[in-house]
Amino acid sequence: MKLEEQLQGRAGGKCELTGNESTLVAYTLPPEITANFDNTLLISEKLVNQLNKTEQLNPEDWKFLPNAMWSENPAVQIVCWRMLSRLKNEGWASEALDILYLDDETLAEAKKTGDHENDGYVSFHEDSIGQRLFEGDTVVLTKTLDVKGSSLKATLGTIVKNIRLVANNIEQIEGKIEGQTIVILTKYLRKQN
Repeated sequence: MKLEEQLQGRAGGKCELTGNESTLVAYTLPPEITANFDNTLLISEKLVNQLNKTEQLNPEDWKFLPNAMWSENPAVQIVCWRMLSRLKNEGWASEALDILYLDDETLAEAKKTGDHENDGYVSFHEDSIGQRLFEGDTVVLTKTLDVKGSSLKATLGTIVKNIRLVANNIEQIEGKIEGQTIVILTKYLRKQN
């Protein structure tokens, strides 16, 4: 039997966290790479995006955790512990985390990602007015910039197509102006829609 079929059988066509019927996605608990029946859950696509930190965490979407944390499935317990830890600044989450008990092995597994050490906020590349930037976007310069180490002057209104996000710095992107790849601060950009 395929893993997907096993998971569907266990989940009964519902999200293994909320119990709701929705678009379900197989979610393998990080840091694991290989999915198996014990480390993979079928859960709502909206929740997966927040778990994977590709969308900002919305505490309202996780109000089910105080009920879900009593599941007998260790993978559900781990997800609940990680998310309650990320939401620990919310009163309800802090209270639930205080009464949640995990055996030593499950707790050690839950701590592997380090999520309990950070708050739930996720930082993304944003332009000067707070619009989220993605790889390949087109942006416009909102200020004339002198390019260091070059005679190139990037003028106000210059369009930069197909940008690349700088991985370790949310305040910078890379783009080509007059054939030259340069690093530009996001505070001097506006996303072109």
